[in-house]
Amino acid sequence: MLPLKLDFDVGRAEKQWAVTLDQTNFYAEWRARQHSRLVGTFKETPETPPPERLLQTIWHHQRLRRDQLRLSDGRQVRVLHPGFWNREAGPDFRDAVLQIDTETPHTGDVEVDIHSSGWRGHGHDRNPNFKNVALHVVWEGDGCTETPTLPLKTFLDAPLPELAQWLGSEAAQVFPEELTGQCCAPLRNVPAEQLTELLHQAALVRLRRKASDLAARARQAGWDQALWEGLLRALGYKHNAWPLQCLAELRPRLLGGEQVSVLQLQARLLGVGGLLPAELTRTRSGTDQYLRRVWDFWWREREAFQDCALPRELWHFSGLRPANHPQRRLALVAHWWNRKNLIDRLQKWFAAGKPIDHAPAALLDCLQAADDPFWSRHWTLRSAALAKPQPLLGATRVTDLAINVVLPWFWVRSREGKNDALCRRAEQYYFAWPKAEDNSVLRLARQRLLGGATGRSLKGAAAQQGLLQVVRDFCAHSNAICENCQFPELVREWSGK
Repeated sequence: MLPLKLDFDVGRAEKQWAVTLDQTNFYAEWRARQHSRLVGTFKETPETPPPERLLQTIWHHQRLRRDQLRLSDGRQVRVLHPGFWNREAGPDFRDAVLQIDTETPHTGDVEVDIHSSGWRGHGHDRNPNFKNVALHVVWEGDGCTETPTLPLKTFLDAPLPELAQWLGSEAAQVFPEELTGQCCAPLRNVPAEQLTELLHQAALVRLRRKASDLAARARQAGWDQALWEGLLRALGYKHNAWPLQCLAELRPRLLGGEQVSVLQLQARLLGVGGLLPAELTRTRSGTDQYLRRVWDFWWREREAFQDCALPRELWHFSGLRPANHPQRRLALVAHWWNRKNLIDRLQKWFAAGKPIDHAPAALLDCLQAADDPFWSRHWTLRSAALAKPQPLLGATRVTDLAINVVLPWFWVRSREGKNDALCRRAEQYYFAWPKAEDNSVLRLARQRLLGGATGRSLKGAAAQQGLLQVVRDFCAHSNAICENCQFPELVREWSGK
């Protein structure tokens, strides 16, 4: 801790207070040690660049002399918004708003590296995820400037060691107030019950939109096929929704007219999906034994399905939890398709009208797969065997399936069948269902719209869905600085009621 120096006369009490700051402060020293463990030790030398994490935090909080920023080619750059920190694969910051010289401000992504040579060294120039990068932020440039490049070294607003210490402070962990949306302040003052009601109204819009999508598909392919496509799409999250959708559309062909075993269905799904390795592991006998059995089926059928096979490049693997790997999801789908009565069981579950305290567990029981000799003990075809078996479907994933597919499907079927009682039951389940797993969109929405509220502030899955609908209806149609967004006005009118 730096001692406080007094350059003017003060009273005795104030001088005594100043002296105590020169003395050892156990709490402050202990706290500093904890921060150093979190952020690592940084020593400023001419040869040692700062860690990339520090550069990202500096950019996030704009700890820069912002009025003096210039690109490596000399052009002036104004940062109207630094973008939103991306915790997933791809550029470090999304949707920044930048103005270079006198050009019109534009929206683009920002990538942060130590050196400008990292653009090619890390393969960003070949990665389609980086096609919208508008600015490459680096510590210092080294001649590689094919993308507009901003070297931060000469534009910091404080010495680097001071910024490194600041990285461990609470201030660096808080979402900057100036980056919150224009609706943050009005929403922060809305009473909890009123906010929940507003989010539930938005959630009802989302329920009906998803139901409408399912009904539109059902008119083309039938209600059962529409449900299967919805279930598989939801299994894929946002990154792998489309390849799973493609496989769902192939369901009639992959099933054929005959009874097909679970193993044979797994071979077809993995083979057509492009996820079946061509070689054995040579190191894991259990996996190799399973692969030999799968290939016994697939080598005989591969030619028949070659015209509909998907390229492996269609799948997204980066940042996935092991339980969500596409190979394991397809193993679950094979169990679903092998059970001819799965949709009948879902209809019986809904018709039973179980209390909401028991409905999620009962739905999980309907959708859970039987024990699988291989997949109950493996996350992927390359992973080691698990110490104990794991279910192919978890409770959090069942919540996503219920909210996004199952309940909208029952709601729209009940509505088209003019069964008001079952329609109301679907809505009652929807608004009482426990909340789903948190995600990056929800976290950002809470920071910008709700002033950094925690996940516990949203009571139930419907409130989460309502917040996502607000993002879709308003945030997705504006930029990071909320130009022309009408949601703040909506909030003010709602609060006035």
